[in-house]
Amino acid sequence: MSSTPHRPPVDPLTVGVLVLAVAAVSSSAPLIAFAAAPALAVAFWRNLLAVAVLGPFSLARRRAEFRALTVGQGRREGWYCVLSGVALAAHFATWMPSAQLTSVAAATALGATQPVWQGLIARWQGRHLPYAVWAGIAVAVTGAVLATGADFAASGRAFAGDLLAVAGGMFAAVYTAFGERARSTISTATYTTICYGVCAAILLVVCLVGGVRLRGYDSGTWLAILGLVAGAQLLGHSMFNFALRRISATTVSVLVLLEAPGAALIAWVWLGQLPRPLALPGLALLLAGVAVVVLGGARAGRRPEPAPVPADAAPPAG
Repeated sequence: MSSTPHRPPVDPLTVGVLVLAVAAVSSSAPLIAFAAAPALAVAFWRNLLAVAVLGPFSLARRRAEFRALTVGQGRREGWYCVLSGVALAAHFATWMPSAQLTSVAAATALGATQPVWQGLIARWQGRHLPYAVWAGIAVAVTGAVLATGADFAASGRAFAGDLLAVAGGMFAAVYTAFGERARSTISTATYTTICYGVCAAILLVVCLVGGVRLRGYDSGTWLAILGLVAGAQLLGHSMFNFALRRISATTVSVLVLLEAPGAALIAWVWLGQLPRPLALPGLALLLAGVAVVVLGGARAGRRPEPAPVPADAAPPAG
Protein backbone atom coordinates (compact mmCIF):
# COMPACT_ATOMS: atom_id res chain seq x y z
CA MET A 1 0.00 0.00 0.00
CA SER A 2 1.12 3.55 -0.59
CA SER A 3 2.49 6.14 1.78
CA THR A 4 0.61 8.33 4.22
CA PRO A 5 -2.40 10.10 2.68
CA HIS A 6 -2.25 13.89 2.62
CA ARG A 7 -4.12 15.36 5.58
CA PRO A 8 -5.07 18.97 6.31
CA PRO A 9 -3.81 20.40 9.64
CA VAL A 10 -5.74 19.67 12.81
CA ASP A 11 -8.19 22.47 13.67
CA PRO A 12 -10.26 23.22 16.80
CA LEU A 13 -13.32 21.62 15.19
CA THR A 14 -11.48 18.29 14.88
CA VAL A 15 -10.37 18.46 18.52
CA GLY A 16 -13.95 19.10 19.63
CA VAL A 17 -15.20 16.26 17.42
CA LEU A 18 -12.71 13.85 19.01
CA VAL A 19 -13.78 14.83 22.53
CA LEU A 20 -17.42 14.28 21.54
CA ALA A 21 -16.59 10.93 19.92
CA VAL A 22 -14.77 9.62 23.00
CA ALA A 23 -17.66 10.66 25.25
CA ALA A 24 -20.19 9.05 22.89
CA VAL A 25 -18.45 5.67 22.50
CA SER A 26 -17.98 5.51 26.28
CA SER A 27 -21.73 4.88 26.54
CA SER A 28 -21.52 1.78 24.34
CA ALA A 29 -20.54 -0.93 26.86
CA PRO A 30 -22.98 0.20 29.60
CA LEU A 31 -25.86 0.34 27.09
CA ILE A 32 -24.97 -3.11 25.71
CA ALA A 33 -24.84 -4.45 29.27
CA PHE A 34 -28.24 -2.88 29.99
CA ALA A 35 -29.95 -4.11 26.81
CA ALA A 36 -31.73 -7.47 27.16
CA ALA A 37 -30.88 -8.62 23.63
CA PRO A 38 -28.18 -10.74 21.94
CA ALA A 39 -25.02 -8.74 21.26
CA LEU A 40 -25.01 -9.50 17.53
CA ALA A 41 -28.63 -8.38 17.22
CA VAL A 42 -27.77 -5.12 18.96
CA ALA A 43 -24.86 -4.63 16.54
CA PHE A 44 -27.15 -5.26 13.56
CA TRP A 45 -29.83 -2.82 14.70
CA ARG A 46 -27.38 -0.04 15.58
CA ASN A 47 -25.88 -0.19 12.08
CA LEU A 48 -29.19 -0.58 10.24
CA LEU A 49 -30.84 2.30 12.11
CA ALA A 50 -27.76 4.46 11.57
CA VAL A 51 -28.09 3.87 7.81
CA ALA A 52 -31.79 4.74 8.05
CA VAL A 53 -30.78 8.10 9.55
CA LEU A 54 -27.81 8.84 7.27
CA GLY A 55 -29.07 7.27 4.03
CA PRO A 56 -31.72 9.83 2.98
CA PHE A 57 -29.37 12.75 3.61
CA SER A 58 -26.46 11.07 1.81
CA LEU A 59 -28.51 10.05 -1.22
CA ALA A 60 -30.05 13.52 -1.49
CA ARG A 61 -26.85 15.53 -1.05
CA ARG A 62 -24.10 13.16 -2.28
CA ARG A 63 -25.69 11.44 -5.26
CA ALA A 64 -22.87 12.47 -7.61
CA GLU A 65 -20.28 11.15 -5.16
CA PHE A 66 -22.03 7.76 -4.99
CA ARG A 67 -22.02 7.57 -8.81
CA ALA A 68 -18.33 8.49 -8.92
CA LEU A 69 -17.52 5.49 -6.74
CA THR A 70 -18.81 3.08 -9.40
CA VAL A 71 -16.71 4.25 -12.35
CA GLY A 72 -13.03 4.72 -13.16
CA GLN A 73 -10.56 5.35 -10.39
CA GLY A 74 -13.41 6.03 -7.95
CA ARG A 75 -14.05 2.28 -7.76
CA ARG A 76 -10.93 1.89 -5.59
CA GLU A 77 -12.28 4.33 -3.00
CA GLY A 78 -15.64 2.56 -3.21
CA TRP A 79 -13.95 -0.73 -2.40
CA TYR A 80 -12.24 0.88 0.59
CA CYS A 81 -15.72 1.74 1.93
CA VAL A 82 -16.99 -1.81 1.33
CA LEU A 83 -13.93 -3.47 2.87
CA SER A 84 -14.19 -1.15 5.86
CA GLY A 85 -17.79 -2.32 6.37
CA VAL A 86 -16.68 -5.97 6.14
CA ALA A 87 -13.98 -5.34 8.77
CA LEU A 88 -16.46 -3.53 11.04
CA ALA A 89 -18.86 -6.48 10.82
CA ALA A 90 -15.99 -8.86 11.64
CA HIS A 91 -15.11 -6.68 14.64
CA PHE A 92 -18.67 -6.81 15.98
CA ALA A 93 -19.00 -10.54 15.24
CA THR A 94 -15.83 -11.39 17.20
CA TRP A 95 -15.53 -8.88 20.02
CA MET A 96 -19.17 -8.83 21.18
CA PRO A 97 -19.46 -12.64 21.61
CA SER A 98 -16.06 -12.65 23.34
CA ALA A 99 -17.58 -10.77 26.29
CA GLN A 100 -20.01 -13.68 26.75
CA LEU A 101 -17.28 -16.36 26.69
CA THR A 102 -14.63 -14.66 28.81
CA SER A 103 -14.95 -11.88 31.37
CA VAL A 104 -15.97 -8.42 30.19
CA ALA A 105 -12.74 -7.08 31.70
CA ALA A 106 -10.56 -9.52 29.75
CA ALA A 107 -12.49 -8.87 26.53
CA THR A 108 -12.07 -5.11 26.96
CA ALA A 109 -8.37 -5.38 27.72
CA LEU A 110 -7.61 -7.69 24.78
CA GLY A 111 -9.73 -5.54 22.47
CA ALA A 112 -7.53 -2.63 23.56
CA THR A 113 -4.69 -4.17 21.53
CA GLN A 114 -6.15 -2.30 18.52
CA PRO A 115 -3.41 0.39 18.50
CA VAL A 116 -0.73 -2.33 18.32
CA TRP A 117 -2.35 -3.82 15.23
CA GLN A 118 -2.82 -0.29 13.86
CA GLY A 119 0.89 0.39 14.24
CA LEU A 120 1.78 -2.85 12.47
CA ILE A 121 -0.60 -1.99 9.62
CA ALA A 122 1.06 1.43 9.33
CA ARG A 123 4.47 -0.27 9.08
CA TRP A 124 3.11 -2.62 6.41
CA GLN A 125 1.92 0.45 4.50
CA GLY A 126 5.50 1.70 4.48
CA ARG A 127 5.12 4.39 7.15
CA HIS A 128 7.69 5.06 9.83
CA LEU A 129 6.28 5.46 13.32
CA PRO A 130 8.58 7.34 15.74
CA TYR A 131 9.83 5.37 18.73
CA ALA A 132 7.88 7.77 20.95
CA VAL A 133 4.63 6.65 19.31
CA TRP A 134 5.44 2.96 19.87
CA ALA A 135 6.34 3.72 23.49
CA GLY A 136 3.09 5.63 23.95
CA ILE A 137 1.09 2.74 22.46
CA ALA A 138 2.72 0.31 24.91
CA VAL A 139 2.01 2.58 27.89
CA ALA A 140 -1.58 3.25 26.79
CA VAL A 141 -2.40 -0.45 26.25
CA THR A 142 -0.86 -1.33 29.63
CA GLY A 143 -2.95 1.39 31.25
CA ALA A 144 -6.10 0.09 29.55
CA VAL A 145 -5.42 -3.44 30.84
CA LEU A 146 -4.94 -2.15 34.40
CA ALA A 147 -7.94 0.17 34.21
CA THR A 148 -10.26 -2.64 33.12
CA GLY A 149 -8.86 -5.00 35.76
CA ALA A 150 -8.55 -7.88 33.31
CA ASP A 151 -8.66 -11.33 34.86
CA PHE A 152 -7.64 -13.94 32.30
CA ALA A 153 -9.15 -17.34 33.05
CA ALA A 154 -7.63 -20.68 32.05
CA SER A 155 -10.78 -22.54 30.95
CA GLY A 156 -11.27 -23.56 27.33
CA ARG A 157 -14.38 -21.39 27.03
CA ALA A 158 -12.56 -18.34 28.39
CA PHE A 159 -9.54 -19.01 26.15
CA ALA A 160 -11.82 -19.04 23.09
CA GLY A 161 -13.29 -15.74 24.26
CA ASP A 162 -9.80 -14.28 24.70
CA LEU A 163 -8.88 -15.25 21.12
CA LEU A 164 -12.08 -13.68 19.81
CA ALA A 165 -11.32 -10.46 21.73
CA VAL A 166 -7.84 -10.25 20.19
CA ALA A 167 -9.39 -10.83 16.76
CA GLY A 168 -11.90 -8.09 17.52
CA GLY A 169 -9.08 -5.64 18.23
CA MET A 170 -7.33 -6.63 15.01
CA PHE A 171 -10.47 -6.21 12.88
CA ALA A 172 -11.10 -2.81 14.51
CA ALA A 173 -7.63 -1.76 13.33
CA VAL A 174 -8.35 -2.99 9.79
CA TYR A 175 -11.66 -1.11 9.81
CA THR A 176 -9.93 2.11 10.85
CA ALA A 177 -7.12 1.65 8.32
CA PHE A 178 -9.55 1.24 5.40
CA GLY A 179 -11.54 4.18 6.72
CA GLU A 180 -8.42 6.34 6.73
CA ARG A 181 -7.82 5.55 3.06
CA ALA A 182 -11.44 6.13 2.07
CA ARG A 183 -11.77 9.38 4.02
CA SER A 184 -8.82 10.93 2.16
CA THR A 185 -11.18 11.60 -0.77
CA ILE A 186 -14.74 10.65 0.32
CA SER A 187 -17.09 12.66 2.53
CA THR A 188 -18.03 11.37 5.97
CA ALA A 189 -21.72 10.96 5.04
CA THR A 190 -21.03 8.86 1.94
CA TYR A 191 -18.36 6.74 3.62
CA THR A 192 -20.38 5.97 6.76
CA THR A 193 -23.56 5.20 4.79
CA ILE A 194 -21.75 2.58 2.67
CA CYS A 195 -19.69 1.19 5.57
CA TYR A 196 -22.61 0.84 7.99
CA GLY A 197 -24.86 -0.54 5.22
CA VAL A 198 -22.37 -3.29 4.33
CA CYS A 199 -21.84 -4.04 8.03
CA ALA A 200 -25.60 -4.29 8.68
CA ALA A 201 -26.12 -6.62 5.68
CA ILE A 202 -23.36 -8.99 6.82
CA LEU A 203 -24.58 -9.02 10.43
CA LEU A 204 -28.12 -9.74 9.24
CA VAL A 205 -26.90 -12.85 7.41
CA VAL A 206 -24.89 -13.92 10.48
CA CYS A 207 -27.92 -13.46 12.75
CA LEU A 208 -30.25 -15.35 10.42
CA VAL A 209 -27.82 -18.24 9.95
CA GLY A 210 -27.09 -18.39 13.68
CA GLY A 211 -30.74 -18.15 14.70
CA VAL A 212 -30.20 -14.92 16.65
CA ARG A 213 -33.47 -13.34 17.80
CA LEU A 214 -33.94 -9.92 16.15
CA ARG A 215 -37.25 -8.79 17.68
CA GLY A 216 -39.55 -9.17 20.65
CA TYR A 217 -37.51 -6.99 23.01
CA ASP A 218 -38.93 -4.87 25.81
CA SER A 219 -39.15 -1.08 25.57
CA GLY A 220 -36.06 -0.55 27.73
CA THR A 221 -33.94 -2.61 25.33
CA TRP A 222 -35.19 -0.66 22.29
CA LEU A 223 -34.38 2.59 24.10
CA ALA A 224 -30.87 1.27 24.77
CA ILE A 225 -30.48 0.38 21.08
CA LEU A 226 -31.66 3.86 20.06
CA GLY A 227 -29.16 5.29 22.55
CA LEU A 228 -26.41 3.26 20.89
CA VAL A 229 -27.44 4.55 17.46
CA ALA A 230 -27.50 8.20 18.55
CA GLY A 231 -24.42 7.98 20.77
CA ALA A 232 -21.85 5.28 20.01
CA GLN A 233 -22.69 4.97 16.30
CA LEU A 234 -23.57 8.45 14.97
CA LEU A 235 -21.68 10.63 17.46
CA GLY A 236 -18.96 8.07 18.16
CA HIS A 237 -17.91 5.98 15.16
CA SER A 238 -19.02 8.62 12.65
CA MET A 239 -17.11 11.42 14.39
CA PHE A 240 -13.96 9.29 14.55
CA ASN A 241 -14.43 8.67 10.82
CA PHE A 242 -14.73 12.43 10.32
CA ALA A 243 -11.45 12.96 12.20
CA LEU A 244 -9.62 10.43 9.99
CA ARG A 245 -9.40 13.20 7.39
CA ARG A 246 -6.95 15.04 9.69
CA ILE A 247 -5.73 12.47 12.25
CA SER A 248 -3.85 9.26 11.49
CA ALA A 249 -5.53 5.89 12.07
CA THR A 250 -2.89 5.03 14.69
CA THR A 251 -3.66 8.16 16.74
CA VAL A 252 -7.41 7.57 16.45
CA SER A 253 -6.98 3.97 17.67
CA VAL A 254 -5.10 5.17 20.75
CA LEU A 255 -7.73 7.83 21.46
CA VAL A 256 -10.42 5.12 21.30
CA LEU A 257 -8.78 3.59 24.40
CA LEU A 258 -10.17 6.51 26.39
CA GLU A 259 -13.51 4.73 26.04
CA ALA A 260 -12.44 2.35 28.83
CA PRO A 261 -12.34 4.87 31.70
CA GLY A 262 -15.37 6.70 30.29
CA ALA A 263 -17.38 3.48 30.21
CA ALA A 264 -16.21 2.59 33.73
CA LEU A 265 -17.39 5.99 35.01
CA ILE A 266 -20.81 5.62 33.38
CA ALA A 267 -21.16 2.04 34.67
CA TRP A 268 -20.27 3.26 38.18
CA VAL A 269 -22.82 6.09 38.18
CA TRP A 270 -25.61 4.32 36.25
CA LEU A 271 -25.21 0.59 36.91
CA GLY A 272 -23.49 0.75 40.30
CA GLN A 273 -20.40 -1.16 39.09
CA LEU A 274 -17.53 0.05 41.29
CA PRO A 275 -14.15 0.59 39.58
CA ARG A 276 -11.39 -1.85 40.49
CA PRO A 277 -8.50 -0.77 42.76
CA LEU A 278 -6.07 -0.49 39.81
CA ALA A 279 -8.46 1.67 37.79
CA LEU A 280 -6.91 5.00 38.80
CA PRO A 281 -3.24 4.00 38.17
CA GLY A 282 -4.35 2.41 34.91
CA LEU A 283 -6.16 5.58 33.91
CA ALA A 284 -3.03 7.64 34.66
CA LEU A 285 -0.93 5.35 32.45
CA LEU A 286 -3.57 5.42 29.73
CA LEU A 287 -3.69 9.22 29.67
CA ALA A 288 0.12 9.42 29.67
CA GLY A 289 0.34 6.99 26.76
CA VAL A 290 -2.27 8.89 24.77
CA ALA A 291 -0.38 12.15 25.36
CA VAL A 292 2.90 10.58 24.19
CA VAL A 293 1.30 9.23 21.00
CA VAL A 294 -0.45 12.52 20.16
CA LEU A 295 2.62 14.68 20.86
CA GLY A 296 5.01 12.22 19.20
CA GLY A 297 2.83 12.01 16.10
CA ALA A 298 2.46 15.79 15.92
CA ARG A 299 6.22 16.30 16.26
CA ALA A 300 6.86 13.80 13.47
CA GLY A 301 4.27 15.57 11.30
CA ARG A 302 6.11 18.89 11.72
CA ARG A 303 9.42 17.53 10.47
CA PRO A 304 10.32 19.15 7.15
CA GLU A 305 10.36 16.87 4.17
CA PRO A 306 13.71 16.70 2.27
CA ALA A 307 13.81 19.07 -0.67
CA PRO A 308 13.20 17.25 -3.96
CA VAL A 309 16.12 17.13 -6.38
CA PRO A 310 15.28 18.35 -9.90
CA ALA A 311 15.24 15.58 -12.45
CA ASP A 312 17.81 17.32 -14.65
CA ALA A 313 20.21 18.24 -11.84
CA ALA A 314 23.83 17.66 -12.71
CA PRO A 315 25.70 15.04 -10.60
CA PRO A 316 28.19 16.43 -8.10
CA ALA A 317 31.79 16.71 -9.19
CA GLY A 318 34.02 13.82 -8.19
